[in-house]
Amino acid sequence: MRSWVAVLAAVSFSCSFEGPGQFEWSPPGKPATRVELRPREACADRDPNRRAFFGDLHVHTGLSMDARTRDLILTPSDAYRYATGEAVSLPPLDAQGNGTRAVRIGRPLDFAAVTDHAEFLAETALCTTPGSDAYDTTECRIYRGETRGWLSWLIGAKGVGAKITGLVGLSGRPEALCGADGDRCRRVVSRLWQETLDAAEEWYDRSAACRFTTFPAWEYSASPYQSKVHRNVILRNEIVPELPISWIDQPEAEGLWRELHEQCLDTDSGCDALAIPHNMNLSNGRAFDVWYRDRPLAAQQEAAVLRAGIEPIAEMMQVKGESECRNGLWGVAGEPDELCDFEKIRAATNPEACQGEIGAGAMTGRGCVSRVDFVRHAIVQGLAEGARIGVNPFRVGFIGSTDTHNATPGAVQEATYAGSRGAENATAAQRLTYDPDRPTMQSEVVRNPGGLAGVWAEENSRDALFDAMRRRETFATSGPRIQPRFFAGWRLPGDLCDRPDFVPTAYEHGVPMGGDLPPPPVDAGAPTFVVHAMRDPGDPGLPGGLLQRAQIIKGWVGDDGNYHQSVHDVAGTRENGATVDLETCEPSGPGYHVLCGQWRDPDFDPDRPAVYYARVVENPSCRWSWRQCSALEPEDRPEGCNLPFVPKIIRERAWTSPIWFSPSGRGPSAGTPG
Repeated sequence: MRSWVAVLAAVSFSCSFEGPGQFEWSPPGKPATRVELRPREACADRDPNRRAFFGDLHVHTGLSMDARTRDLILTPSDAYRYATGEAVSLPPLDAQGNGTRAVRIGRPLDFAAVTDHAEFLAETALCTTPGSDAYDTTECRIYRGETRGWLSWLIGAKGVGAKITGLVGLSGRPEALCGADGDRCRRVVSRLWQETLDAAEEWYDRSAACRFTTFPAWEYSASPYQSKVHRNVILRNEIVPELPISWIDQPEAEGLWRELHEQCLDTDSGCDALAIPHNMNLSNGRAFDVWYRDRPLAAQQEAAVLRAGIEPIAEMMQVKGESECRNGLWGVAGEPDELCDFEKIRAATNPEACQGEIGAGAMTGRGCVSRVDFVRHAIVQGLAEGARIGVNPFRVGFIGSTDTHNATPGAVQEATYAGSRGAENATAAQRLTYDPDRPTMQSEVVRNPGGLAGVWAEENSRDALFDAMRRRETFATSGPRIQPRFFAGWRLPGDLCDRPDFVPTAYEHGVPMGGDLPPPPVDAGAPTFVVHAMRDPGDPGLPGGLLQRAQIIKGWVGDDGNYHQSVHDVAGTRENGATVDLETCEPSGPGYHVLCGQWRDPDFDPDRPAVYYARVVENPSCRWSWRQCSALEPEDRPEGCNLPFVPKIIRERAWTSPIWFSPSGRGPSAGTPG
């Protein structure tokens, strides 16, 4: 019989009760076998200097257990329908079971991936399909909220958490749902996985127009000790593992990576995969923990290479907050960064800083916050590991996405935000209500619409986009379609910002975001960095914001062992007088359509590894919550409209992937033994 904490682990990824544990379900799947890829036409629009494509790689539909409990019935095909510009209908449902809120994206996306939770796919389907072999079981009645089980009473689970307890058992998956050998659930998962794959194929534009790209994908949703260490697994093409791998199959991330190698990357089948960690801000130091430190050196290097190879990018921004940086963290040196207070999901609880230890409970607002809960310091930890063992396991680029549980990829417009969790926040009053007993994730008002993934690629095809993600030529935005470029080189021309051949010259003489500076030429001095950004023109009828400034952030490990940071304005200015009227949410003041700036590091040390990335910031604008609050009469505004930790004004932004410098060129920063 499994331990109680294993039972609690089963409801970890969407509510408040979890711990370590593993349930029985083997084998997780068969290795991919070689098949012929479906032919596609060459893209008519191909640019060797690469274009910016925008997408969403974190999307849940009604197949996900936590979305279905909130009455979302939209399918993977519906999600792609929304992403390409068609309308879909959200809960609440009418008497016939149809959605009652029609929504449509302002501008179609270029690419998307449906990432339904691998966990409890079968159990959810069995319990919501009348006539299924398990539909009338007590467990399914608990999941549908028709009765409450003894386990939910014992652990104090409420709402979605109480329903989830119907899907788990003391010794693994409930026999009443999955059968004695689990075969019933395996068959259902196989069917649902095929439905997901079929939708990706249906909506992938294989014509020369290359209008829209899909990726087969799923989410791996482990949450040990109420700390979030989830990953989205993205497949390059239609050659995929037999079944998605869940934390029930592999309770540790390292097990996921090895399983992906065994079932996909090492099969010589054409299968290729990468994993994208998200919500590091809720990981209590676990997302970028140096988990292998007690192993022999060769084993440490092998583990670090494994992670670096399969996780080249991380999700900077989504509905549950931003994971760039936070002020006041232990072991971080440098001046405070005024822009690090952006969309902090734990602002209500103001957690203490971890002192180098691993915490617990971030998903419920508890536990300490670690410096490596934020990518700015995680990439510096990678430098420290490179110096210690000769391998950098945390050499990650950045993307954004939404984590929508409404099957609405790219629904990031602040002015039209309709919530992210089905019927639970269908009205403005529901979205603006704050529950102090659920301060971190369950009150929508502390959430945001999420971000977008930006990719610089030659064309809008699976191979081109996936290759760009592999080389980390990616960027994240907080929602707007800002287009940032970031290059560095030893011999970049000083007038690059003024040249019509800016991009080809930058590629010829430098490296783009995601890359490594080569060894410096003799007497080269400091490298030159250049940031270029174009504003988002906006959706039809909703103009985008003007740009305010562009910055370069530098990170390095000091002689004192602290993780050092410095922030440098390189274009625009913070004192431009831009503001926003809180009565009307109308912006005013000057700004920029295009920003460009070149910079040389005045403190460059050719003997010290360092990492640099760019951040581009818009003029201030109204946050979604204040837009909806200001539309109500003051006496009708819910308590969420007056919370001191929920801002009225935001500064939307974009972040480029980093560029790394190592004295040896491509030594430890490359993710291979140095």
